[in-house]
Amino acid sequence: MKIEAIEVLDREIPLKPEYHMVSALGQCTSNRFVVVRLFVDAGIEGLGEATITARWSGETVASVTDVINNLLFPSIKGVDVQDIREINRRMDFVCKHNWFAKSAVEMACWDILGKDAGKPVYELLGGAVRPLGFRSRFSMGAYDVPRAQKRAQELVDMGFTTIKVKVGGQAEADIARVKAVREVIGFNLDLVIDANCGWDVETAIHCVRQLEDARVDLVEQPTPDGDYEGMARLRRETGARVLADDICFNLVHAKELIRNDSCDAISVYPGKNGGIQKTIDIIKYAGEHGIPCTMGSNIEWDIATAAMGHVIVSQRNMAIEDIPGDVLGPSYHEQRVVSTPIDICGPITTINDSPGLGVGELTI
Repeated sequence: MKIEAIEVLDREIPLKPEYHMVSALGQCTSNRFVVVRLFVDAGIEGLGEATITARWSGETVASVTDVINNLLFPSIKGVDVQDIREINRRMDFVCKHNWFAKSAVEMACWDILGKDAGKPVYELLGGAVRPLGFRSRFSMGAYDVPRAQKRAQELVDMGFTTIKVKVGGQAEADIARVKAVREVIGFNLDLVIDANCGWDVETAIHCVRQLEDARVDLVEQPTPDGDYEGMARLRRETGARVLADDICFNLVHAKELIRNDSCDAISVYPGKNGGIQKTIDIIKYAGEHGIPCTMGSNIEWDIATAAMGHVIVSQRNMAIEDIPGDVLGPSYHEQRVVSTPIDICGPITTINDSPGLGVGELTI
């Protein structure tokens, strides 16, 4: 099956008011993403999605659209859609980085392969090693204390057993917010904090020490991008368990994290890592070195969320039972984008077992 044509669309969908996000990266009240429809000569269409946050990945809707239309697609036109590694090699040859743009194209290839085989993508990735329904944590914005406490209680009532609180701003405000959330949820639930690279090393160490009595179970991306030694130092000096995320886009980054003893776990997902295959390469390498992985998020729509789910279901080193991921994106939005949406009920996300990514047709 040869790759024949592509259509690149961009759409914007508001977030539900109660899901507005505040983090070290700013405030988010809606998401404008890119969706691709990829066509092969066998008449099969595949869907892909690029979730875009310029301040985080450096990509924009305009840049993703341009890169896909004028660089990525011309480089793979006529290639057999089954040769995923060759497709990735060609896309990497024509431009560096552009993780989410590449992921959208590669995601659509997997959707086509599954539809052609009459199998869900997780079967093409080795088969299911866990149920299709799995538990997520909830990522709560860097709200003021009253709002944070109110939201924390709502999340407990919804059945969430792991709450992640965004930090990475002014240290004392961050500390007060985290302590206030712990006070609400008690000590039978897990509490994670995520600085999104917003703290420097000294601030991160100070905050983690000040939060000892709040029992932070996992500290996500507490130090600046590229500072592997800083993360290692925080682990040594505080004893905190550290989850790497914003610092790990590709396999080279994963190798540096492990070489520097910088983390206890790595957050992966297809958009950030440039595709499903590249995500799995990181997961397997991390597993070979005793480092578990979990699933991160860029508040995706159904297409990219499905890709995340198929990776989770098929890969043993996705330790979501111990470190729940963030696979709730579609439920944040006021509109769904496909004919067969993923089922999300509170903390439980369940992917579909129909062929391909299992999301049906595009509806926006």
